[in-house]
Amino acid sequence: MEGFTYTNIFETKGIEYIVIIAFLILLIPFWIIINKRIPVGQKVKEAWEVLTANILRIPQGLFYSPNHTWAFLEKSGMAKIGLDDFLVRLVGKAEIVPALQSGQQIKKGEILAKINQDGKQLKVFAPLSGEIVETNDALEYQPDMLEEDPYGKGWLYTIKPSNWKGETNGCCMGMEAREWFNKELTRFKDFLAVSIGKHTGNESMVAFQEGGELRMHPMKELQSEIWDDFQATFLDG
Repeated sequence: MEGFTYTNIFETKGIEYIVIIAFLILLIPFWIIINKRIPVGQKVKEAWEVLTANILRIPQGLFYSPNHTWAFLEKSGMAKIGLDDFLVRLVGKAEIVPALQSGQQIKKGEILAKINQDGKQLKVFAPLSGEIVETNDALEYQPDMLEEDPYGKGWLYTIKPSNWKGETNGCCMGMEAREWFNKELTRFKDFLAVSIGKHTGNESMVAFQEGGELRMHPMKELQSEIWDDFQATFLDG
């Protein structure tokens, strides 16, 4: 046909355009994955990380209460109190609702705060009696601080204790605390076997990895009836 010229793009610059287009097609999904690397990494970590006594944070110098709170006496005579790492790692990210305000009095064994997560709730009780001096209001806006640093930035209250020596007699410290937490993890595994069997019988894979190890944040996916059993077994004392 007159005026018609056939050009083979593979003999011209056209091949370079095809290579560039193919590269972009491959690059776009890779770019999306890279930009989502943090959330994806977190999900993978949560799926495979196991909860053992070796990873529990158990600082020296703190008094650990049987109801899974801690207390630390400062040089000023004031005491910081909060939730221990055992409880934090079982539950995972949650809303902490303080039950008290500055200036109020609290007695050992009274409700200190509530843990809310997806309609489920746990009540936490005070390890000490005294006057509330300060509440950690930052937890309302930065709840991740509790999970990231339960003994530092994640403290709940500063109180002026009225009977520090007498009320910390039932607490443990140091190596005794580590041994106790180890036993608590074993007790929790036994508790799950009973409670899951009683209420559902089909959620064991939610709480356990292969080999019987606990998943991180095993309470997160469990139903409210199991939370109620946990409250009665581990927190009510």
